[in-house]
Amino acid sequence: MPHASRQMATLLGLIAILLWALLALFTVYTGDIPPFQLTAMSFTVAFSTALVKWIFARQNPLQFIKLPPTLWLLGVGGLFGYHFFYFLALKSAPPAEAGLIAYLWPLLIVLFSALLPGERLYWFHIAGAVISLCGAGLLITKGESLALDPVYTNGYIAALLCAFIWSSYSVLSRKFSNVSTDVIGTFCGVTAILSFVCHFILEETVIPEDLITWLAVLGLGLGPVGAAFFLWDFGVKHGDIQGLGVLSYLSPLLSTLILIALTPTEMALSLVAGCLLITLGAAIGSLNIFKEMLGGRPKPPTTE
Repeated sequence: MPHASRQMATLLGLIAILLWALLALFTVYTGDIPPFQLTAMSFTVAFSTALVKWIFARQNPLQFIKLPPTLWLLGVGGLFGYHFFYFLALKSAPPAEAGLIAYLWPLLIVLFSALLPGERLYWFHIAGAVISLCGAGLLITKGESLALDPVYTNGYIAALLCAFIWSSYSVLSRKFSNVSTDVIGTFCGVTAILSFVCHFILEETVIPEDLITWLAVLGLGLGPVGAAFFLWDFGVKHGDIQGLGVLSYLSPLLSTLILIALTPTEMALSLVAGCLLITLGAAIGSLNIFKEMLGGRPKPPTTE
């Protein structure tokens, strides 16, 4: 792929990461809507947006349904599987520990991507991801010590499955780089249906009572749970996947800064340190992107 096209794909993937930074803010304004109901509503908005696009572009939606079984498994398993185990983890373990374990996925993307044809893992990819992971840990735990209590083992396992599911989905999507990103719309629709099923089995329905709540749900479906997945799909298929893995740690950083600016969240020392570590890690891990922008690529390490 030409450098310009690869850079554009990486940029689109970065926009997805920036959209995910809005996830916490929009979620705050959705009030008491339970997780699976909120997921179902958001993905319904995402699917509806894709459907409108197909209609106006005069595209036959059936072409995005007739897919290989492996692609169906990857797409639905990635979108729905991640959210299912994430909510299960938060319900079965302390949020800080579960959230940090789940946020291993960017580091796993960096590591797993080395198995892809034509990709090479450099020291700065690993160093940047590990530094950013430490920063994300400070943001998530707010500087408090973690204690992995065996009582919550099931929750920790669910969180780890989250990390493996999303990282595997992101890396394996490269295997289907010739498939249109429009298929994400289909996966959003199926994820919405499965989320509604989980909601009706496990939760009580909460009807939003004000316009702000409805707008927050709409915002989720259009942005962090909508456009972001389409942009991410194109980014990991055609862009610098290791760089995107490291840059993914910008999401909790920006999310924290947004919450501090727009909600009563306090700026503690641990948050400052976490922000600095993530920024440093993202800068180190993105050396490949910077070199591509300047017209070159890192030279492979010598074996002499």
